[in-house]
Parts: sequence; structure tokens; C-alpha cells
Amino acid sequence: MRPKFSLRAFLLLCLTTAGIILLPVSALAQASSPAPPASTQDQITALQNAVTSAQSAGDNAWMLTSAALVLMMTGPGLALFYSGLVRRKNVLGTMMQSFAMMGVISLLWALVSYSLAFGHGTSFIGGLEHLFLKGVGAAPDADYAATIPHQTYMIYQLMFAIITPALICGAFAERMKFSAMLVFLSLWSIIVYDPMAHMVWGVGGLLNAAGGKFPCLDFAGGTVVHVTSGVSALITALYLGKRVGYPKTAMPPHSMVLSFIGACLLWVGWFGFNAGSALAANGLATSAFVATHFAAAAAAISWSVAEWIHNGKPTALGAISGAVAGLVAITPASGFVEPMPAILIGLIAGVFCFFMVFKVKAIFGYDDSLDAFGVHGAGGTLGAILTGIFATAAVNPIFGKDAQGHLLPTGGMDGNWHQVVNQIVGIAIAWVISIVGTVIILFLVDKTIGLRVSAHDENEGLDLTQHGEEGYEFGA
Repeated sequence: MRPKFSLRAFLLLCLTTAGIILLPVSALAQASSPAPPASTQDQITALQNAVTSAQSAGDNAWMLTSAALVLMMTGPGLALFYSGLVRRKNVLGTMMQSFAMMGVISLLWALVSYSLAFGHGTSFIGGLEHLFLKGVGAAPDADYAATIPHQTYMIYQLMFAIITPALICGAFAERMKFSAMLVFLSLWSIIVYDPMAHMVWGVGGLLNAAGGKFPCLDFAGGTVVHVTSGVSALITALYLGKRVGYPKTAMPPHSMVLSFIGACLLWVGWFGFNAGSALAANGLATSAFVATHFAAAAAAISWSVAEWIHNGKPTALGAISGAVAGLVAITPASGFVEPMPAILIGLIAGVFCFFMVFKVKAIFGYDDSLDAFGVHGAGGTLGAILTGIFATAAVNPIFGKDAQGHLLPTGGMDGNWHQVVNQIVGIAIAWVISIVGTVIILFLVDKTIGLRVSAHDENEGLDLTQHGEEGYEFGA
């Protein structure tokens, strides 16, 4: 018998079929329909967040690149520059001194030095809040750089801490024991460098331009790096005494090629040193980059001209020494001066450092082997003073505005001649802490493990006597 088919059943079947067909179409239409428009404020907030994120990424990329450039200044830059200037028997020993700082100072920085230099403490030294890098992570530290991770700032500053003691090696080249060098420069970095870095760049530092009692303008390390290392180099050279045979025995550079390559690497790396000190990829970084390059070029020319007049020939050694002198002198001023004053600073530095190396050194007769004081100590002191003269608020309004909204003058040419006094105070403190700290450390190391190699070992060379190897193998 056939089943009964009612109208009610037929309508129910039709509705069910229509539902099955229309339900996916309705869902697809609902999914593809645009969301309600966001409010104008929401759009502005999203745009601001995107801009902030892009700025942070750009700043961080530039700062990590700058950190790598500054490390390149020590090895291979300084290692090649210094090792080419010594005799062949000391090439590896000299390179090892720079390379050792890359390892030893890095560990000290992670354990204690970063906290002493940049932790919150007194006007003279930081506290222990960042001991073992505690609290140094991916979040920015607004006290130092608001757009980059705290860890990026820390690693960037480490590269400065590495090259500074390595610069001192130029004064005692060819005559200090490797073990003594390790102890001496490790203690020096804690006793001299860390307090000076805190006073100039640390929060609440005595010489900090942003609120210190004696605001000293030091954009990238004129006093912190070059004055301290250069003055300490002079004290070390005087304490150790002259090399065997100096100055009667000729001690020419064994490879100007190595030194030339090293100097060029220093010039390139210095852009990270100075332009990186803007702590952001911004117009100030560009200004520092430009000032750095022009000062180096001007100093290379002025030293060469002075040497040409004095000796009758411009040498490759003079040209690269002049470039380094210009880089040293512009370091504190790089983020405060315009291009024309930067050129003038370079021209003055080239002639002044030439005079220190060829005249003053000869008059007093000290054996600063690779002229660390003549270039870094003298050039850094000169540069810090010239910074106070030529710094301008048009480049860096570091002192802010007055009640009427006008930029406060930065340096002497701006009308703030008192800044030159502050610069001299900063220089004097750097000289005093460098002299006193270096003498104490040298005395302690000398009386415990001894500083200098024997006359026999000095004649044999540091490569064989300190490391058991030679830089060059020419066969039997």
C-alpha cells in the first residue's frame, strides 16, 4: 500500500531544503560584510602605534649596527693599526693586547662594570642594581634611550669600554708582560673608566650635561675615552721607562700596510662611535656622521701639510695619524657642531697633535711607543675645549628652552662662554682620576707580579716570549 502524502509534510520538506541551501549563503554574506568603521580616535591610535613600532625597529637596527662598528674599531681596526707600527717580533703580542680586551672587558662589563657605569648611584659612581646584568632586558630604559631595548644600549656602551683600555696599549707596546697587562687594564677599567663614564653619561653624574653640577658636553667620549686613556698612557710610559735602545736604536714600523688598513677601519668604525651616540636613527645621528667625516679629512690634510713643511715629505704614517687625531678631537663635539666648525676642529687637531708628537715628545724624551698620549690624550683635551666653544643649539638644544620658549645657548659661539669653564672642569677631573688611578694600579701590579718583561725577553720579542709563536714564518 502506498504511503499517504499530506500537504503538511510537503511544506515541511520544502522549508528544510531551503534552509539547507540558504544557510551557507547567509553565513558567507555575513562573513564578507565589512566591519563597522572604527572611530577616528582608534585610527589615530593605531597609526601612532605603527609609527612608534617602526621608529623603535629602525633605531634598534642602527644601534646594533653601530655597536658592531665600534667593536670593529678594536679588532681588527686598532689591532692592525698598532701592530703595524711595532717591530716584526712584537706583531702578535700587540694584536693580542687588543683582542684580550674584547674578551676580558666583556666579562667584567656583564658582571659588574655596566652597573658601576650606568646604574643609579652617587654623583661619582653607579650602584649595584644591574650587577650580573640584572634588570637589563628587552624593555627600554627611559633614562638612557626610550626607543631601543635596554640590552641594546648596554651592549653598545660595552664596545666603548673595550676600546678605551686597548688604546693605552700603544704607550707600553713592546715591553709589558701579557699577564701584567691583563691585570692592569682590568683594574683600570673598573677604577678609572667606570667612574668617569658614570660622571659624564650616567644618571645623576657630576658632569652629566642633563642636570650635572658641572654639565660637560661630551657626545661620544672625548673625556671618557680619549682623555682618560691618553693621560693614563703617558703615566704608564713614564712609569715603565723607555724600551731597550730607545731612542738611539731605530725602531721603525714593520708594516705600514697593516697600519694603513687599520686606520681606514678605524675611520669607518668611528661613524658607529660618534653617529651611534645619538642613540637613534635620526637627524642628530646624521649631523654627527657628517661632522666626524669632515673633521677626519681636514686633520689628515693639516697633519700632512705640517709634516711636508717640517720634513720635506708627507708620509703615509703622518696622513693616517692625522686622520685619527681629527677623529679623536671631533668625538666630544660631533653631536654639537655644524660641518664648518667640524672642519676647523680637524684642521687645528692635525697641526696640534703633530706638534705634540714631533716636538713635545722630543723635548721631554718619554717613550710613548705609538703616541697614544700625543694623539688621544692631547687630541681629546683639545677637542673637549673646542666643543665648549663651537657647540650650538641649532644642532643639539641639549639645555632646552627658557620661559619664553627660546633655545638656551649651548656653547661659546652661541653666547654661553661659561660652557668652556665646564669643559675645563671635566677635563681636569679626567686628568686627575687618570693620573691618580693609573699610578696606584701600576704600583700594585708592579709590586705583586711585575710589569715589565726582562731585557732578554724584550730583545727576543713579545711574540715568542709571551705567546710562544711568531707572526711571520719565512722558512728555515
